[in-house]
Amino acid sequence: MSRERLYLFDTTLRDGAQTNGVDFTLADKQAIAHMLDELGIDYVEGGYPGANPLDTEFFADKPKLNHARFTAFGMTRRAGRSAANDPGLAGLLQAKADAICFVAKSSAYQVRIALETTNEENLASIRDSVSAAKAAGREVMLDCEHFFDGYKEDPAFALACAKAAYEAGARWVVLCDTNGGTMPHEVETIVAEMVKHIPGSHIGIHAHNDTEQAVANSLAAVRAGARQIQGTLNGLGERCGNANLCSLVPTLKLKREFSERFEIGVSDEKLASLMRLSRTLDDMLNRAPNRHAPYVGESAFVTKAGIHASAMMKDPQSYEHVAPEAVGNHRKVLVSDQAGRSNVIAELDRAGITYDRNDPKLSRLVEELKEREAAGFAYESADASFELLARRTLGTVPDYFRVEQFDVNVEQRYNANGQQVTVALAVVKVDVAGERLISAAEGNGPVNALDVALRKDLGKYQKYIEGLKLIDYRVRILNGGTGAVTRVLIESEDEKGESWTTVGVSPNIIDASFQALMDSVIYKLVKSGAPA
Repeated sequence: MSRERLYLFDTTLRDGAQTNGVDFTLADKQAIAHMLDELGIDYVEGGYPGANPLDTEFFADKPKLNHARFTAFGMTRRAGRSAANDPGLAGLLQAKADAICFVAKSSAYQVRIALETTNEENLASIRDSVSAAKAAGREVMLDCEHFFDGYKEDPAFALACAKAAYEAGARWVVLCDTNGGTMPHEVETIVAEMVKHIPGSHIGIHAHNDTEQAVANSLAAVRAGARQIQGTLNGLGERCGNANLCSLVPTLKLKREFSERFEIGVSDEKLASLMRLSRTLDDMLNRAPNRHAPYVGESAFVTKAGIHASAMMKDPQSYEHVAPEAVGNHRKVLVSDQAGRSNVIAELDRAGITYDRNDPKLSRLVEELKEREAAGFAYESADASFELLARRTLGTVPDYFRVEQFDVNVEQRYNANGQQVTVALAVVKVDVAGERLISAAEGNGPVNALDVALRKDLGKYQKYIEGLKLIDYRVRILNGGTGAVTRVLIESEDEKGESWTTVGVSPNIIDASFQALMDSVIYKLVKSGAPA
């Protein structure tokens, strides 16, 4: 049996750009458009040409897309103007785009209060604008703004707005839950009524996430007959965001209710790149990825409790609703204060550490983990430190070098320009195969100075750590008072771009930091296969 086609419309570059703290550059927009096209998205909305210099420049040099239709967004003609005498409409028609998505009010209240015009003029504006774009040879769609609220207050007028666009030649009439307050059952009921008047193959859904139900509302609309879904990568968007395509796409592909009835432009192969695409966007925006995001989050396929880990090793479907590899993610069993033998064995397998299941050292490792986590260590967040602890307990970490002493001083002074500056100086003394090495370094803080001094000269091991760099540093105070215990997590990266996290715990923040720094350096040596 042939499946119906669902069309995916991405508005990351327009609606997503309204996210607080998100500012795309032209290069960002170009790169994201190509990533979306490669994924298999059907429509990429580039922005509002003429509204700002960035979008105008973006549309002046249309990106070369292989699959997606590049779409311009803008308003229907203003009340009181003709389609031929509206600068905004003219700008849309002149933009280098395959399709135009107009936005128009579909709530009688909004027409009266926001536009200060009549219902009849609003309908005429929709008809005239869609007709003008259609005559210009563009694929046309209309975002019916405030549609669900408008339908609940005056269904006849909301329907009239949608029908005006469809009858004027719009390919898609998109029903918008603009303030994000509509419930899934309401969406399903209202869309089911709409498809009695406009074919579902011409209806789309645009949901906001103000009640954490944008994805649910989008799926409800599909069940009721809508065949286009609008959303953004990682759920970007104003206020609480838009429907998250990183959740919608795998649900449509992997859940039988949808996969057996519908097909989308995203192939199985491209679906497996979804986690990487999600992370790439976060990297562009310098945002920390949401660890708990469905499908693509770091914790999406993580198990912590011992009995769950044991069951997972026997049958992954016990606690996984889909295979993590399908979306480019992977299974991970955390080692923590809840860790049992199964957790530890799973993590040893993942790290590629050889062991004997009957080795009593395994039980010792489990107990050591519990004791250290009770003291404040967090190995679920520090994969590299866990691996080193496991290797040490099993007796497989070489004694590369020994730190004999380190010293850190913080000094405030005036520089050559007469400015008051604070400088940290660190000195580290190490023994490398009987050779005593002393390194000193300045830094903008004590941890930075220690980091530079430690990696400045490790003798015969120096070549193995040349590409090592610290990329993140996080501190958490575990209890209060002047004797507070501090946990430090350090994320490091090597010359290949591979990263890992190490942990240190101490009442002294410098000591905790140095523990994590040491683990990072030693992990790099182990990872590089440095000889003892």
